[in-house]
Amino acid sequence: MFALSLQSLTTIFKHLIPYLASVSSQIHIILITNLTLISSETTEEENKKKKKKKRNMKYNEISHFSHPQHILKFEYTEVPFKCDGCKEVGIGSRYRCSFCDFDLHMHCAIPSLSISHPFYTKCSFQFLSRPPGDTPRYCNACEKDVTGFVYHCKTCGFDLHPCCAKLPMVLDDGEVKLYLYRKVSSPCHRCGRKGRSWSYQSACKKYNLHVACVREMLVENWHELYFGGGKGSRKLQSQIPSLKNTLQTAHKRSKGKVKKCCEMAALALQFIISAVLGDPTALIAGVIGALMSRA
Repeated sequence: MFALSLQSLTTIFKHLIPYLASVSSQIHIILITNLTLISSETTEEENKKKKKKKRNMKYNEISHFSHPQHILKFEYTEVPFKCDGCKEVGIGSRYRCSFCDFDLHMHCAIPSLSISHPFYTKCSFQFLSRPPGDTPRYCNACEKDVTGFVYHCKTCGFDLHPCCAKLPMVLDDGEVKLYLYRKVSSPCHRCGRKGRSWSYQSACKKYNLHVACVREMLVENWHELYFGGGKGSRKLQSQIPSLKNTLQTAHKRSKGKVKKCCEMAALALQFIISAVLGDPTALIAGVIGALMSRA
């Protein structure tokens, strides 16, 4: 004698039904009834397994479709990482599988199935695990390529990286307040150009930085940030002189104002970089904090 699993019995009954049904309608009814019962038992058994697995998971753990073989654990890091969902740089909060060196931004680990955005009032963005179609796509917020997880509007064809889609409309710590705009009339303090991508602008309108420029700074210094033991931090500091010169031009008569504005600019940069990396609350002093003392 040997035991058959419920799955095997279900398969056998499915193959027998067409043949036995022609012999007797009564047998057909019996078979259908039993098959329904077996299927419900199989579903119940699977649900029990899922519930047991969920009970065994801790509050800071999740299972994720993109990495089903292991549980992902929540952790916080001040070291930059590459998200295996959207393929973009991250810092701060993440879900991680240490066995496989697999990381996800918070926004990629726990995405919304669909979202709306105040910049695109007629759009409905759906979460996709990869960009649609075969042609290269770019994010409408930062203008960088989309190669992984994405929010896509099928009607308008717009695409947003998950972290870009969730960028706060206002960054405010009580001292510095920055507003997110789709377009601004004033030039970016890094590239000197107007328009281009979304921008964060200070409440006083004197400080402006493209989301795309922040992305470029991170990409340019990615290897140094990750492997260089602080070299990337020094490279990022080298981006600040242009900001400082701009502010000095705007405040020639007051050295105190220049110093204060430079400090505010450096702090604003820290906030924007943290937000673009997926965690606007991240305290990334080890990477960006030195900007405040040098600016």
